[in-house]
Amino acid sequence: MSETTDERTKEEFEQATSAELNDADIDKDRAIVGRDWASRSQEFLGTATPEAIRNFANGYGDDNPLFTDPEYGRGTRWGGQIAPPIMAAILNAPLHGERPSKQERGGSYRGIHAFVSGGTWDWYRPIRPGDTLYSFGGLESVEVKRSEFAGRSVVKVNREVKMNGNAEVVGVYRTLVIYTERKKARERGKYKNIEEPNYTDEDLAKIDEIYAAEKPRGREPRYYEDIKIGEALPPMVKGPLTTTDMVVFHAGGYGFVPYGLKTGRLAYQNRQRIAPFYIKNDYGVPDVAQRVHWDSAWAQAIGNPRAYDYGVLRECWAHHYLTDWAGDDAWVVAQHDEIRKFNYQGDTQFLSGEVTAKDGRDGRDGRCLVDIAFKATNQRGEDTMKGTATVAVPSREQGPALLPEVPADLQRKAIEMMARHGELLREGRQ
Repeated sequence: MSETTDERTKEEFEQATSAELNDADIDKDRAIVGRDWASRSQEFLGTATPEAIRNFANGYGDDNPLFTDPEYGRGTRWGGQIAPPIMAAILNAPLHGERPSKQERGGSYRGIHAFVSGGTWDWYRPIRPGDTLYSFGGLESVEVKRSEFAGRSVVKVNREVKMNGNAEVVGVYRTLVIYTERKKARERGKYKNIEEPNYTDEDLAKIDEIYAAEKPRGREPRYYEDIKIGEALPPMVKGPLTTTDMVVFHAGGYGFVPYGLKTGRLAYQNRQRIAPFYIKNDYGVPDVAQRVHWDSAWAQAIGNPRAYDYGVLRECWAHHYLTDWAGDDAWVVAQHDEIRKFNYQGDTQFLSGEVTAKDGRDGRDGRCLVDIAFKATNQRGEDTMKGTATVAVPSREQGPALLPEVPADLQRKAIEMMARHGELLREGRQ
């Protein structure tokens, strides 16, 4: 690379990483809090085929036959294969509805880096092969905070209601997203001195020992009466993290919509659509800003020592942990997680958890709910994720685990949204 080209690339790099949080963007967001819109996004996957369900589960390391083997599913309470409930996060077909005006679209935050810092799920019914999912929702809250990592930051909670083609609510997903200025994060360099992992054969053998002992609960019911408050969940391990993990997660169906990963002519078209999302790399070639998840040089440019995982991937790991423990007959009712620290390439996450409460009624109302606290701890002994979950389990006395009821107002809104979708299709309008 010539000196002239090198200097030009550095100048463009500085411009691309020097965007500042804009009060106008924040004001636009505050004006639309609480509004619901139909999601017009076409995710990488819209319909849960048997293969899509299997590949998604495999994409975060889950080999539970309930999710991966249609024949196995026929012998369970579900009567067939179902998807891990968290698959609702990556399924979406366009839902036709009223479009927000330019003033109602919220802030664009161009050139500002976004981190998924946690999420909360409520699940109501399973996703089955052939289900196409649609969604609606909007911005639930927005606030400005001071961040140790990058100074001033904007914290947003987005809400998505996921429903199937029958307008039945499958789940509600709330994501916590933090917007930070890339340049300030780089200048502060809070994480720049984190030591690089270095594994001995003995270290790897200990990790492999955990992998070898892991298995899903499967068809053996985990009865409510047998669960004790304070009992520990078996350990699970994820890692050491590699670029391959990122590739496999994307191959399993994670599309990062509305930005997305494109190649060739499609990448060119995407660049025209969202030019600020493309930042030139060391060769002067525009590439996606999300390459922080596999390109350590770009991750360093925004203040991190190495490439790191997606928060959504760690949410899937937590879900894998819960469904492995719960077994085929149970249902994860809710999951809340907080991403506390980055999970860098080379890091290993050790998942642990315990039962913190039962529903207090000994299952007499038929609900049989169990509360779980879980966390992920890296090889440096740092807790990188903490969370809680509620699981409905079967009871010897009360029978099968019951699915939660969808709140009436939420179900009514879903029916209204789907009815409007059908009306617009009949009119030939989109």
